[in-house]
Amino acid sequence: MLPNNLIYFDTFLLRMYDLISFVTRAKNRKLILTNLKDPKTPSGLSIQLKLHRSAVSRAILELESKGLVKCLTPDEKMGRYYQITEKGRKILKEI
Repeated sequence: MLPNNLIYFDTFLLRMYDLISFVTRAKNRKLILTNLKDPKTPSGLSIQLKLHRSAVSRAILELESKGLVKCLTPDEKMGRYYQITEKGRKILKEI
């Protein structure tokens, strides 16, 4: 039987690689995560990356649901700013 700290470490690694797989399965997710080191709006990202705004918004919501991106202005209805989280930075570092 493994000690508790090894079990925790193995579980942590499995979750980390689940997130790496989640990000790399869709090219837009990786592209957007890479470009959110500074706060940006979905509209700004769509112009910068030459992607449809709906594709950018969808990818941001998916990344946010996994805790890889956070909204800096959640009370705004339009023009919300998003930025990568520390968890997202760790995932990018491993890719």
